[in-house]
Amino acid sequence: MTDPRVDVYIEALPEWQQAICRDVRDLVHAADPEVAETIKRTVRPYFVLEGNVCALLAAKDHVNVFLYDGAIVPDPEGIITAGHQNSTARTVAFRRGEPINAPALTAMFKHIIANNRAGGWRKIKRDQAGASG
Repeated sequence: MTDPRVDVYIEALPEWQQAICRDVRDLVHAADPEVAETIKRTVRPYFVLEGNVCALLAAKDHVNVFLYDGAIVPDPEGIITAGHQNSTARTVAFRRGEPINAPALTAMFKHIIANNRAGGWRKIKRDQAGASG
């Protein structure tokens, strides 16, 4: 489900950032057609399904995609660019002219969605801690 407020956010960006945002938007919806869009924190586009999946934030020279995975989703292709130690979200930054690793990003979206459907990354971390304690 798309949200026209996300269109407004994207359309206000330079063309190269619009293209990145549209590609990411298409990938997250392709990962699961039940993903919904919303605006949080006044203007930031979020993609949600039983919890946050990701958010977009355009910066001066790149677009950040915040992955709300609790730092538990594997990143075998090393696409995470920041937030490696963050307990809530990690970031993939895309710069002008850089290709998006669609298979890797889609795999991470699908994993985050599966975790959300299983109760979310916080519950998964608690369950793992309880099992190892």
